[in-house]
Amino acid sequence: MLTQRRLAGGARLIGRKIGLTSAAVQAQIGVDRPDFGVLFDDMLYDDGTEIPFARLLQPKVEAEVAFLLGSDILNADDTGAVRAAVELAYPALEIVDSRIADWRIGITDTVADNASSGVFVIGRHGVSLDEVEPLDVEMSMTRRDALVSSGAGRDCLGDPLNALAWLAGTAIEFGEPLRAGDLVLSGALGPVVAADPGDRFVAHIEPLGTISVSFSGKVNQ
Repeated sequence: MLTQRRLAGGARLIGRKIGLTSAAVQAQIGVDRPDFGVLFDDMLYDDGTEIPFARLLQPKVEAEVAFLLGSDILNADDTGAVRAAVELAYPALEIVDSRIADWRIGITDTVADNASSGVFVIGRHGVSLDEVEPLDVEMSMTRRDALVSSGAGRDCLGDPLNALAWLAGTAIEFGEPLRAGDLVLSGALGPVVAADPGDRFVAHIEPLGTISVSFSGKVNQ
């Protein structure tokens, strides 16, 4: 229903997101399984941009691997096909958000809230899976130059490609398979971190690269 209203209002669907793939994030939020949502074009920001804090409610930042699909995924049980469907992997930051006060949510709340969606940032340059193994990436993220989160590809359901396969299978079950051209956020590599007005986050996801985002100093009145 939410998706249909957004599409009717002129938003364009550009991909999907997987949430709650990290045990650390599941513990932080208080849930025990992944969820998923959709990505609209007006959620996407450029690497290094400043996001208006007034657009958000109680944002948290997480670093992850994003995939651009070069072909449809019609068989999620075929791990080779899932991997082959990935055209490029990118460093990404997702800014999750919630309408539920103080993030006191359960799995039904986050599902109803489009997997606690907010906005997201994708790196400028992608890397072929011939050059990187997603489970081997190493992540460190700073806020105002202080280390606030760290993790690795294996912290995302054992491998971000496992998360992609899970999402692909779920999408097939719902009759809406992942398609060529879709962007997929595969889930957090480490703990999520609350953002405040004026904050700047920088994530190093090696060997994919570095990505950053900042927040304006203004809040809703």
